[in-house]
Amino acid sequence: MIKNRFLLLLQTLWHANRFMHVVIAVLLTAGVFFIYSSTYISEDAAIRPLYNRQLVWIVVGLILYIGFTVSDYRQLKRYEWAIFCGSLALLVLVLFVGRTMFGAKRWIMIYAGLGIQPSELAKLATIILLAGRLSEPGRNRRTPQELLLTLLLVALPAALILQQPDLGTAMVFLPTAFVIMFVAGVPFRYIGGLAGAGFCMVLLLLSALLLPARLGASEEMQERIASWTGLSGYQRARIEVFFNPALDPLGAGWNRRQSEIAVGSGGIRGKGYLQGTQNILGYLPRSVAPTDFIYSVIAEEKGFIGASAVLVAFAALLGMVLATALRTLDAHGRLLCVGVATFMFFHVFINVAMTVGLMPITGLPLPLLSYGGSFLMVVMSALGIVQSVYVRCDRRTSYR
Repeated sequence: MIKNRFLLLLQTLWHANRFMHVVIAVLLTAGVFFIYSSTYISEDAAIRPLYNRQLVWIVVGLILYIGFTVSDYRQLKRYEWAIFCGSLALLVLVLFVGRTMFGAKRWIMIYAGLGIQPSELAKLATIILLAGRLSEPGRNRRTPQELLLTLLLVALPAALILQQPDLGTAMVFLPTAFVIMFVAGVPFRYIGGLAGAGFCMVLLLLSALLLPARLGASEEMQERIASWTGLSGYQRARIEVFFNPALDPLGAGWNRRQSEIAVGSGGIRGKGYLQGTQNILGYLPRSVAPTDFIYSVIAEEKGFIGASAVLVAFAALLGMVLATALRTLDAHGRLLCVGVATFMFFHVFINVAMTVGLMPITGLPLPLLSYGGSFLMVVMSALGIVQSVYVRCDRRTSYR
């Protein structure tokens, strides 16, 4: 019996997208090497062993990846509300018992300094719920009522995440939901109207942050107007520094400036593995180098060639996820794949744009490369779900 199950597992993995296996393995391996590069010289005993912890998270992630690949993704419909409500419960719980780090209460500690980040789990839970609901055959997706209900479901986790506060993570929910709704058949005029309204809100927010100073308003008035945006002080500082890097070069603008120097100084071929001076000398803070700024470490040590290779790998991975969405005839599987591709794309796009100075610092990690247990487990689970869709739309198998 055990032998038969093991053979079935191997057969399932063999019929999965094997090139996706390879790309994931390459990115995970590169992540461990560059996490080590960004931490090995640190004198902080809590930072130096991060690459060892990442290896543990990779093992857990691979178990989840294999488990979801072997399991039938269609069974997620039975548990979608339980998964979503469970993620909301964790988001509420973290506000009361969460550990505060870097000015945000985002982690629920479990054991020996290890914890989970509920906001990461909420991303996948929301994708699972939206894909399940919007793929139901009898649901009318063209009504304003359905659109508002879907937006309400997305707003619940996003609003709780903003209370931590974590603007960067909350930003991922809305575009992911828009793309899923569009593929599900929600009229473009609704989505376009909402996107336009969101763009206007962003303009109003930026105006409230930037215009008062330019118009000569007093500091008290500037602070009063900025407080209306609902953003915390460090979030406002990041946005202001993005538009005026000289405003606080030794404070809120430090990480951005050092990241740009690291990326630019790598040249074509880079300075060599373990030879990144921005990292070794500590100009790029070692507290963020293995997480949000791992791409800066790669670009400095491996140059334009290495940084481009990373982007090519992500493009191949996202292309395979979208190809799976096109391949399946099942609307549920298609929406799951589209949701996973969208949330991963925005993570890659925002993280890379952030490290090269094209976007404000938001704190979004780079999938499969950045250090972080919760995010890695979510990404590996999501990719396992995509593989489950791939296997079950393969006419050569009997897993349908």
